[in-house]
Amino acid sequence: MNSLIHSGTRRDFFAQTSRVLAASLLASSRNDAAGAGATVVETKLISKQSEFYHGWPTLTRRQNGDLWLVWSGGRDSHVCPFGQVQSMVSRDGGETWTWPRVLLDSAIDDRDSGVLETTKGTLIVTTFTSLAYQQSLKDGEMLYKHTDREWQKKKLSAAQLARWNAADSRLSESEHKADLGEWCIRSTDGGLTWSPRIATVVNSPHGPIQLKDGRLLYAGKQLLTAEKRVGVSVSSNEGQSWDWLAEIPLRKGDVQRYHELHVVEAGDGTLVAQIRNHNEEHKGWILQSESSDGGASWSEPHPICYGFPSHLLKLRDGRLVMSYGYRRPPYGNRARVSADNGKSWGEEISLSEDGPNGDLGYPSTVELGDGELLTVWYEASASTQLGMLRQAKWRLA
Repeated sequence: MNSLIHSGTRRDFFAQTSRVLAASLLASSRNDAAGAGATVVETKLISKQSEFYHGWPTLTRRQNGDLWLVWSGGRDSHVCPFGQVQSMVSRDGGETWTWPRVLLDSAIDDRDSGVLETTKGTLIVTTFTSLAYQQSLKDGEMLYKHTDREWQKKKLSAAQLARWNAADSRLSESEHKADLGEWCIRSTDGGLTWSPRIATVVNSPHGPIQLKDGRLLYAGKQLLTAEKRVGVSVSSNEGQSWDWLAEIPLRKGDVQRYHELHVVEAGDGTLVAQIRNHNEEHKGWILQSESSDGGASWSEPHPICYGFPSHLLKLRDGRLVMSYGYRRPPYGNRARVSADNGKSWGEEISLSEDGPNGDLGYPSTVELGDGELLTVWYEASASTQLGMLRQAKWRLA
């Protein structure tokens, strides 16, 4: 699959890169670029392989200061059979990144990737496997996301169709079904070697967090059960096994159209979970639910703002940061800050506003050693429709 050739040329890619960098310089030249109480210092493209689609990244800062970035790479498009879990490392605060490394490549599509380092130094990377691309094989058309309201289709060439069919035929129908799941892999040697896949009960793009009591808590959705419950699973053994803990209730009138959760433990011990909502009321908004008993029970979700999905981070000063994609004009990424453990959220901060369409977002944020914040997201190129990885350095007042 690494020999896959796309219709977009390298010239197209570098032209798009130039436009991105020009926009970044303009944003960086204005001290108020981010809005109230924040400054965007720099925005830049960090993708290494322009021939592939990059999607749904997560960023973490290790105890030694290294930054680990994971995403779904090696892809042909937003939906395809070629997805791999890939990673890059930065040892200088995001100034430079290593060449991508493949951590996991199953025989079907490996999508969305989260990453966490535990207090014991174990790296845990999450993903899920999907057969959604099979509909494109039936239709002979490739799907890619254009806006939050509309999927675009592009006819597969004869060569592409042959490659997709060859990839799909690696497994039988029964083997395909057996390969579906929500997964994590573990490394106890700093990312040199990785465990086999471990079932995690739920999935969500940015993966689990570690609580003060040492447990790993994973807020997400059961993708393969009939109920498709939304809630939390837990691990008490550094991710070696996972158990269902509790369901997050639906709002009155909602059906199970909640997706892509993330959670943070606030300074007062409250667990704050944010949810991508696709019910008609507050469609496309982030909802929030809280737990005051370590995740055993959760409040009824309530709306926060338009945007999805959200990534949550606790800063060293105790404030919480939520960062999220903004899939309507001006397309980009936003953030908000809470100084009261998630009870309320401040004004919207703009991290980027120059996306060509709604195929973008899934931002993930870390706090660097100097107090600056670094956010990474994916964004589809206007010229090639291939997802790129971009980052922004920014500073709160």
